[in-house]
Amino acid sequence: MKRSHEPIFWSLFGAGGVLSALVAPILILITGILAPAGVGMPHQALDYSRVLGFAQHWFGKLLLLAVISLFLFHAVHRIYLSLHDVGIHAGTGARVAAYGSALLGTLAAAYLLLAIGF
Repeated sequence: MKRSHEPIFWSLFGAGGVLSALVAPILILITGILAPAGVGMPHQALDYSRVLGFAQHWFGKLLLLAVISLFLFHAVHRIYLSLHDVGIHAGTGARVAAYGSALLGTLAAAYLLLAIGF
């Protein structure tokens, strides 16, 4: 039986899907609605210094990288499968380009998070 790489991509897709379904609405609510309106949060909850402190901590870096990476892989896999569903059967080159772009985005996020410093 031929071995497949599909379980790796499906696990990244599944993890990204769960994360985007559970975490993205909360992130949008907090950073887009509640914090700017000052509802239920201290006025300085998302000040630059506090957010920078979160991004400089190793655990904050890990959380940000996980969210960014899993969102990217989920989006790429969803787009790739949607193309297949509408009749565009992309080959191996398109798969490498799609998942390669998600990997490059993840590496760029990791580099930028490390560049922030500790």
